[in-house]
Parts: sequence; C-alpha cells; structure tokens
Amino acid sequence: MDRLRQGVVLFHSIHALFVLKKELAKRNVQTRAVPIPRHLSSDCGSALAFPMIHADAVRDAVSECRLEIQGIHELEP
Repeated sequence: MDRLRQGVVLFHSIHALFVLKKELAKRNVQTRAVPIPRHLSSDCGSALAFPMIHADAVRDAVSECRLEIQGIHELEP
C-alpha cells in the first residue's frame, strides 16, 4: 500500500476479516491483514488495513455483508 492515510477495521472474528477482504477485492480496494494496533485494543487479534480514501466503500461493504466489527479507525501517519 502507498503512503496515503491508512485506516483499519477491527474484528471480533477472523472469519469476518476474510469475508470483508474478499468483498473489498471485488470492489478493487487494496487491503492487508495486520495485527490490531496496541493503541486501539489490548486484544490479540487481527485487523484489515486499507487506504482511507476508500472508507466509504469499506463501510458500505461491512453493512452489505452484515458483518459485526469492533470499529473502523484512522491510523496516525
């Protein structure tokens, strides 16, 4: 991913991460699985990073796929 502002989606389950990753690939949104940043959660879990320019597409995909997430956060540069 490039140096654009980045966001992350935090998940309750790894299954939801894979569902969203697949759905966003269909929408040509580049993503990558990453550990949850410590400043966002002390849970050892996974998050999906994406360019913030695609935040609306990410929110739409989460809603359309009816996924339960912990949240969407913008990362500090």
